[in-house]
Amino acid sequence: MKRHDHYIDPNKFSLNKGVVLSHGPTNHIAIIINRKSRIIMKDGLRILEQAKRINAVLPAVKVSVETNAPVCSKTNRFLSDHRINITNL
Repeated sequence: MKRHDHYIDPNKFSLNKGVVLSHGPTNHIAIIINRKSRIIMKDGLRILEQAKRINAVLPAVKVSVETNAPVCSKTNRFLSDHRINITNL
């Protein structure tokens, strides 16, 4: 698992308390998804909404997803089209 600088309170962005956010390098926030089941399009839509809420509070920040779950190819393309990178934990 990657070591993160520190975790961020999701309430700051009006997100559910179950959402795990990590502040990485300058102007970067990662949404951490630690699960075994596949990330599908429904999850991709939720991730995009979370990224929009983060960018509403901090417009200059880059949002990415860090996960250990497999990602559906359609979802991967969808998030990539919205400039959300997916990396492995």
